[in-house]
Amino acid sequence: MKQHFNRLELKPFLIKSLEEQKFTRPTEIQERLIPAIRNGDSAIGQSQTGSGKTLAFLLPLIHRVDQTKSECQAVITAPTRELANQIYDEAVKLVAHLPEDEAISIKQAVGGTDRKRMITKMKNTPHVVIGTPGRIKDLVEEQALNVYTASMLVVDEADQMLDMGFIEDVDFIAARMAQKLQMLVFSATVPQSLQPFLKKYMNNPKFVQVNAERVTADKVENIFVPAKYREKNDVLLNVTKAINPYLALVFTNTKQTADEVADFLIESGYNVERLHGDVQPRARKQIMKKIQRAECQYVVATDLASRGIDIKGVSHVINYELPKDLDFYIHRVGRTARAGLDGIAYTLAEPSDQQAIQKLVDKGISVTYKEVKNGEWIESKPLTPRKKPTSSKPDVFVPKPKKVKPGYKKKMERERERLQHKRGRK
Repeated sequence: MKQHFNRLELKPFLIKSLEEQKFTRPTEIQERLIPAIRNGDSAIGQSQTGSGKTLAFLLPLIHRVDQTKSECQAVITAPTRELANQIYDEAVKLVAHLPEDEAISIKQAVGGTDRKRMITKMKNTPHVVIGTPGRIKDLVEEQALNVYTASMLVVDEADQMLDMGFIEDVDFIAARMAQKLQMLVFSATVPQSLQPFLKKYMNNPKFVQVNAERVTADKVENIFVPAKYREKNDVLLNVTKAINPYLALVFTNTKQTADEVADFLIESGYNVERLHGDVQPRARKQIMKKIQRAECQYVVATDLASRGIDIKGVSHVINYELPKDLDFYIHRVGRTARAGLDGIAYTLAEPSDQQAIQKLVDKGISVTYKEVKNGEWIESKPLTPRKKPTSSKPDVFVPKPKKVKPGYKKKMERERERLQHKRGRK
């Protein structure tokens, strides 16, 4: 049985904030990591999206901040501006009930914002800095932010940091922090290529891996819709006409495909936004605000939006194509059915996807096949890959041997004997 947050010995203002947000009992990763982090231990938390890892590090980290010291004490890094913004918003809620004379200063440092204004803000040294590695590194290099006093470092979505090439920036920051460093690393996976970085800064950290009883959320229905490659847009349109989502995330594997699908849906009369790496920072910020205000019904995105970013109110997920890394299927689908709500994930499945789908089934994901006929959902069967013809079939064309000149074989035999006789004389 899960314990109440009160039993985790957190400061009263944190408990009050949690109660206001209707959080009463910690998730598994929070229950297992908060005591160790609160006591100053380094830790690695491996869990799927939606496990509550943000509070697992924010609560004990803020608990450890000493308000009497006007110095930077904690640095929190995230791979994207959106995730950094999300963590910042959660942190601000947690310190909202502190009186002014006991306030904990929390500031953001992300790209896409006015650089000079950010440097000015850092003149009053914050207790906690939350941001992207590149921008925090810039502030440290320009001596606008002193992190040598900070003894707590969070690396969120570490495997994504590695994939995006940000680990070197994190390393730069960590090397300039307090010698006795408490590092907290959170990630969906912990690849072998991340180990040298972890070993450099972590000595016998507490490791917690949380595996959900089911791979995807309990209340997600996984529906696969058969779709031949050339018919995908037509199938997508049938799906959108058959559902009425509050907010649907449409996932593609590449930025180019995301743009093509977004343009197609816009031409079809839908209210659509797009979210991927080529969208400029200022535009991305405006898009996130529109999503939060429920001003669009569809967001076409690459996997940038499937990891860590909490887009509230996602009722449906549509996979325009299966991701090459099937772990991302779980991250994508995890964007819906949050906070106890139901969710539906539709995947447009091509005949060539059958092997990948079977791997998902082997992971414990329950799959059903449906298609839209006359605006109604009906049971369907998967498209089977076309079998290659074999030579045993009577209708297979077998070419006839080419004709040769008369006496050709005899002539070749005489030449072979001549050569053998010549070799024997040597």
